[in-house]
Amino acid sequence: MHTPVTIIGAGLGGLVLARVLHLHGIPVAVHEAESSLTARSQGGMLDIHAHNGQLALDAAGLTDEFRGIVLEGRQAIRLVDRNGAVLFDKSDDGTGQSPEVQRGELRQILLDALPDGTVRWGHKATGVRALTEGRHEVTFEGGTTIVTGLLVGADGAWSRVRPLLSDATPRYVGRSFVETYLHDADTRHPATAKAVGDGTLVALDPDGSGKWFVAHREKGGTLHAYITLTKPQDWFATIDFTDAAAAAARIAEEYDGWAPELTALITADRTAPVLRPLYALPVGHRWDRMPGVTLLGDAAHLATPNGEGANLALQDGAELGKALAAHPDDIETALTEYEEALFPRGAAAAAAVAHDPTPQEMIIFFTAREQAGI
Repeated sequence: MHTPVTIIGAGLGGLVLARVLHLHGIPVAVHEAESSLTARSQGGMLDIHAHNGQLALDAAGLTDEFRGIVLEGRQAIRLVDRNGAVLFDKSDDGTGQSPEVQRGELRQILLDALPDGTVRWGHKATGVRALTEGRHEVTFEGGTTIVTGLLVGADGAWSRVRPLLSDATPRYVGRSFVETYLHDADTRHPATAKAVGDGTLVALDPDGSGKWFVAHREKGGTLHAYITLTKPQDWFATIDFTDAAAAAARIAEEYDGWAPELTALITADRTAPVLRPLYALPVGHRWDRMPGVTLLGDAAHLATPNGEGANLALQDGAELGKALAAHPDDIETALTEYEEALFPRGAAAAAAVAHDPTPQEMIIFFTAREQAGI
């Protein structure tokens, strides 16, 4: 089987690339390891920025569809200390340029914009090898193979395509998120719902302990939190995350003395907390041009979360699609142009999240965003 463009991974970046190529009449196939769209949770809220993510969706011809899934009011941002004292508070006045959407809904509009059969579900890549003249062979679980003239690794942190281009592997950054939910929070946990407010809450320890978390208000009164702990992986290995109550209690011990309306985000729900170790590629990760293959999104520039990851993946996908459309008969020129822009923007985003933020840094960051109308 031969396809002109083969994308490994049906995340946001891979799907935007597929959509832009489709709009320009370039045949494309997307191979996704998951068995279906609903095979796993699609994550929480994303703020899609006007200067990159929204431009990518515009290039994909999906601005109206994107506007249709925006959750009004969710651009509100609040910063508090461990006692719940408010350090910064900005309501959503409708002037911001980073509206919030649910990741799953954004992925759905991208999928709906592609012809049936573009995404090949249940195709887990297990190996990739270079052939001649820029062609590559991809082997999938079960033994089937394809040969492609252009291979794009949009397959995330543990990309199967990346080793063709780079020896770099993600390294644990020394801290992890523990993901928690509070459901029907306005009724069942009103003090916590009030503390979070209408959009995003950031709670920081002014003592510089490396303890902080982010909580988002999602649909239906759900609060979705990411609890941060700066601990080695061996420390987390001692916690049984299948025991919801015990795991939550152990994580909450690390936040002893914090305001109860804040720690309720850890302990007040029976849903098992989920461990999310944080990994990153080296800042400034790049590779030499190799014919017929490139990367986008986390496969290219995995960094610790900073609100840019999804936006960069969308931007990568759109920019690669536009480059290929501009040079349909010269793939190498298209890939060279794309990568020359990809490397510096990935490096800049990764360098911005090299350490745990202090309250003062967060206030400066939020104030700058407010002044810029973001």
